[in-house]
Amino acid sequence: MKKAIVLGATGGSGQVIVSELLSRGTEVIAFGRSKSKLEQLMKEHDHSQHLSYSIGDIFDYQTIVEAAEDAEVIFQCANVPYQEMASKLLSLGESVMKAADILGKKIVIVDGIYIYGHQVAKGDENHPKQPHTKKGKIRFEFEKLIFSQKWKNAKALIVRLPDYYGATSQNSYLQPTLNGLAANKTTVFIGDLKTPREYVYLPDAAKMIVEIAEKDDSYGENWNIPGPGLISGNEIIQIARQVTGQKKMVFPLTKNIIQILGLFNPFMKEVVEIMYLTKEGFILDGEKYEKRIGPIPKTPYKEGMEETMRTLMR
Repeated sequence: MKKAIVLGATGGSGQVIVSELLSRGTEVIAFGRSKSKLEQLMKEHDHSQHLSYSIGDIFDYQTIVEAAEDAEVIFQCANVPYQEMASKLLSLGESVMKAADILGKKIVIVDGIYIYGHQVAKGDENHPKQPHTKKGKIRFEFEKLIFSQKWKNAKALIVRLPDYYGATSQNSYLQPTLNGLAANKTTVFIGDLKTPREYVYLPDAAKMIVEIAEKDDSYGENWNIPGPGLISGNEIIQIARQVTGQKKMVFPLTKNIIQILGLFNPFMKEVVEIMYLTKEGFILDGEKYEKRIGPIPKTPYKEGMEETMRTLMR
C-alpha cells in the first residue's frame, strides 16, 4: 500500500492507524473537519513528508472523493455520538460508500460488537447477529448498507473491535477511569468492577487492521480485532495506581446509577441499553485472523495500561 486516506484521522482509532501506516512508509492523507486538530496531528508526526491533511465533511461524499482520489485504500474511522446514531449513522455510511464506489476504492470500516447482541456461541465472525438494542439494530442496518449490492465498484470490509484503550482513546468506556486516575482525581468506572472483560490496545488494533487491509482477499468480509484476554476493572485500577502512585477512589457506575444520570445527560441516557456488555462481556475469537493473516499482536494489559497512563500523565 503506497498511499491511503484516513477518515476521522484525529479520533482514537484514526490516530493509531495514521501512525501505523506511516511506520510502514505509506503516504497518508488525514481527513477531518477541524483544521487545528489536523495541524496538531501533523505536529505530533514532526510534519512528516509522508503525511498531509485534507479538511472535509464526512457527510459530504464529494469532499471525500476529492481528497481520496489518489489513495489506494480508504480507512473509515469517523463515528457519530451515541445520541446521534439513529439519525446520522446510515447517512455516514451512505456518504463514505458512495465516495468509495465513485472512485472504485477499497474501504475499511472500523466498527464495534453491538451488532451481535448477547453472546450465545463462539465469538467468531459467524456469531449470530441478533441485536436486542436500538444501537445494535442500527449497526446491523449499517452493515447491510456497507455490503449492499448497489455498490458496483467499491470493495469494503468491516473490522470489529471490543472496547479499547490507549493514549489516543477518546470515547471508550475506560477513558473516564484512566483520565481520572492520571489526574489524581476521584473518578468512575462504567460497569461492574469484578466482571472480566475484553479490551484491545489501540496500537495492536491498528497493526491488525492495516494487515487485513493489505490483503486483497480480505474484502467483502467481517474481521474480528480481539484483545489479549480478559481483565476486571479492579485489575485495571490496580495497574493504573501502580503507575500513578495515587489512591483516589473509583466508583463503579451501575445500570441503575446510569439510568438516573440519563435523566440529565443525553449521552448517559444512550449508554443504559448497552450496559449488558459491562455485565456479561463479549469475547471475540481471533482464529480467522491467525489462519489467514498471522499471529495476533497481544500487548499484555500491564504493559499497555502502563504506557497509556504514562502518556496521560505528561
